[in-house]
Amino acid sequence: MLTVDYRRLELQAGDRLLDMGCGGGRHAFEAYRRGAEVVALDMDHGEVKDARALLRAMVDLGEAPPLTFAEGICGDATRLPFPDASFDRIIASEVLEHVPDDGAALSELTRVLRPGGIIAATVPSWWPERVCWALSEEYHAPMAAGGHVRVYTQPRLRHRMRSAGLTPVGSHRAHALHSPYWWLKCAVGVDNADHPLVSAYHRFLSWDIEKRPLVTRLAETLLSPVLGKSVVVYARRPADADVDAAAVSPVPGGARVAA
Repeated sequence: MLTVDYRRLELQAGDRLLDMGCGGGRHAFEAYRRGAEVVALDMDHGEVKDARALLRAMVDLGEAPPLTFAEGICGDATRLPFPDASFDRIIASEVLEHVPDDGAALSELTRVLRPGGIIAATVPSWWPERVCWALSEEYHAPMAAGGHVRVYTQPRLRHRMRSAGLTPVGSHRAHALHSPYWWLKCAVGVDNADHPLVSAYHRFLSWDIEKRPLVTRLAETLLSPVLGKSVVVYARRPADADVDAAAVSPVPGGARVAA
């Protein structure tokens, strides 16, 4: 299930892409499949392990594009271990709401994005998120537990991106059918996965992701502008941004999945 539209990201084969806060690696997987050179980064060692396994499976099955590589590493969004202008494209999907200092994270993401490069940042949409917060304190767990520390409006996210030196160029919302699922989970208990209604809705979403029937695709298209669980803002680093040429280098080496 992808949140980012790769056409709006303008991803091309051979681009260097950072998936910051990669989770299990769904966006990294798709970027790698499209021929990008991918670094999947997360603070959680378990998530990085899962992302690396997903990327390695592509290699083992012969599905990895030739002459490309993918890496999975642990790292902190506010102290990225990369030189300036290391990446052509960046995805930061459903991660900024977890970061106490989102300004520092966006500044770091801007630093490692090349001038003219594009970033896609996704966060939970304001009013579906407010419903979740109202229904359950467990949903927005304490900061130390990695929970959501803020609720974004789209103007707030755009402002934070501009403050970091980025120029927003477009946006959209996604995953309308997922908002009721999370409201239901919050209503019955976010950890109550065995609740009959939660289980039934989860089976429906899994079926929808796998089969993608026309009726649900149409519903997503019509409802996402209002009901979408996530908002995505695309922004470009100005092409004339001042970059220390001596600091620019290719994506650093490491444990290459495709090796």
